[in-house]
Amino acid sequence: GTKKKAACPGLGLFYTILSAFLFSVASLFLKKIEDVHSVEVSAFRCVFQMAFVLPGLIYYKTGFLGPKGKRIFLFFRGFLGSTAMVLLYYAYQVMPLADATVITFTSPVFTSLLAWIFLKEKYSLWDLLFTLFAVTGVILIARPPFLFGSRVTGIEGSYSDHLKGTIAAIASTLSAASTIVILRKVGKSVHYFLSIWYYAVIGLIGCVIALFVLNEWRLPHCGRDRVFLILIGLLGLGGQIFLTKALQIEKAGPVSIMRTMDVVFAFILQVIFLNHLPTWWTVGGALCVVASSSGTAIRKWRHSVKKAKQREI
Repeated sequence: GTKKKAACPGLGLFYTILSAFLFSVASLFLKKIEDVHSVEVSAFRCVFQMAFVLPGLIYYKTGFLGPKGKRIFLFFRGFLGSTAMVLLYYAYQVMPLADATVITFTSPVFTSLLAWIFLKEKYSLWDLLFTLFAVTGVILIARPPFLFGSRVTGIEGSYSDHLKGTIAAIASTLSAASTIVILRKVGKSVHYFLSIWYYAVIGLIGCVIALFVLNEWRLPHCGRDRVFLILIGLLGLGGQIFLTKALQIEKAGPVSIMRTMDVVFAFILQVIFLNHLPTWWTVGGALCVVASSSGTAIRKWRHSVKKAKQREI
C-alpha cells in the first residue's frame, strides 16, 4: 500500500528522533539499575508489551495464534526478538552505553546479508563494502588485545566483561536482523499487533524459565530501581509506538537514517549522567557503523523509489 502523507512536513522524522530519545533514556535507566538481572528487566518489558497489545488484538479481532501457515514464523520471530532484547540489555549493563548502542546499529548491514542468504535478495559490492565498514566499527569498539595490545583503555570494569558485552551485542544484532528477515517473509499477511504479541508472550515465558534456572528472580530492594523498571517498560513502549507512527507517515529510508540519532543521544547521556568519556576508538567505530547503516538505508531507499517509478511507467 502507499504511505500516508504526514500532516506537516517532517513529522515522521520528528517521531523518529523522539523514538530514539526514548530508547536512549530507557537504556540509561537500565545502566542505573544496580541489583536486577538483565533477564528480569526483559521480563518486565514483555509484561508492558502484552498489556499494550492485548486490547489491540481484541479490537482488530486478529486472534491470538495467527494463520496456521504463519505460526512457525511468528514463533521464531518472538523467540529471536526476545533473545535480542535480553542480550542487548545484558550488553548495556556490562559495557559503556555508547559502545553497546553503536554495535546495535550494524543490524541493517546484517539484515541485507541474511536476506541475500535466505530470501535470495540482491547483495551488491556496495553491500559488501558497508558490511566491511560495520565489522571495522565493531573491531574498533571491541579492541581485541591481539590487535590493540594488552592495555585496553576506556572500558567499564574488566576487559572480559567488555568482551562478553560485545559478543552479546553482536548476537543481539544478528537476532534482530533475523527477526526482520522473518517479518519480510511473513509480509503483510499477519497484523503488526500479533507479531508483537508473540514477541512479548514467548519473551516472558523464556525470561521466567531463565530466571528460575539462574535463581535470579527477585524484586529490587531499592525503591528507585522499581521506578526505573516501570520507566524502562513505559519508555520502551513509547519508543516503539513513535517509531511505528514514523514508518506509517514517512519512507523507511529517511527513518533509518534519522534513527542514528540514537547513537548521538547515547554519547550525550553517557557523558552527562554516567561521567564516562568515550575514547577516540569508540568515536571512530561509531562513525564507521553510522556510515555503514546510513549507506545501506540510502541504497534501499533509492532502490524502492526506482521501483515505484518503474511501476508508474
